[in-house]
Amino acid sequence: MREPGQGLSERSHKAPDKKSVLKIAPSVLSADFSQLGAEVIRAEEGGADALHFDIMDGHFVPNITFGSEVVRALRDKSRLPFQVHLMIEKPDRYIEPFVKAGGDTICVHIEACTRIHRIIRQIERQGAQAGVALNPSTPVNSIESVLDRIDLLTVMSVMPGFGGQDFIPTVLPKICKARRMIDGRRLAVDIAVDGGINEDTGYLAAKAGANVLVAGTAVFRKGNISRAIKMLRKSAAAAWKLNQASDMAFSL
Repeated sequence: MREPGQGLSERSHKAPDKKSVLKIAPSVLSADFSQLGAEVIRAEEGGADALHFDIMDGHFVPNITFGSEVVRALRDKSRLPFQVHLMIEKPDRYIEPFVKAGGDTICVHIEACTRIHRIIRQIERQGAQAGVALNPSTPVNSIESVLDRIDLLTVMSVMPGFGGQDFIPTVLPKICKARRMIDGRRLAVDIAVDGGINEDTGYLAAKAGANVLVAGTAVFRKGNISRAIKMLRKSAAAAWKLNQASDMAFSL
């Protein structure tokens, strides 16, 4: 079993303490590519809980980003967990290279997988945590059968492919439903929201039940990474506090 930043941590099927699981995961896609190493270091020093890598192939989504060698090059710059989000066709071909490069969580799109159970097993056998991502129009029921097999559910709040898009508010009911499904089954599954996240939309996502905010522009392009992360966390924490005090927790 490897340390955070180097592999899989032991999974618990007891529902986590919601007061302690808020996480900010800056998306490297919005970092300054001319100094990625320094940006990763600044994000960790600024209070990030994980780093998010959007891997695009130009087929599943209309953009190309970077491959496993970039992840490998940055691995020794940070001890934070690396979330590798595979926005690619045939993700089974690339699970092993990204785990060997330093990915701690490998997140695949349900829309790109014809045999999701087999791919989750493949991720687990490589010693990484398994995640599944849903596009904005994909219903949460599509992953109900694998909820007890994954560590991370990523709800896309923009159409995948490019950073800097506006948040799609119609995903909020899906986040609510996912949170109720997860808590109803007492599963320790993180819900991440990816796309258009800032202080305002992060509050809405957290109020709906997300506990991981994936933010790119709002972290790396605000001038002060530490302050940006602090403000995102403050906003999300306010929403979680409201949920804790309300009989209508995880509502809109």
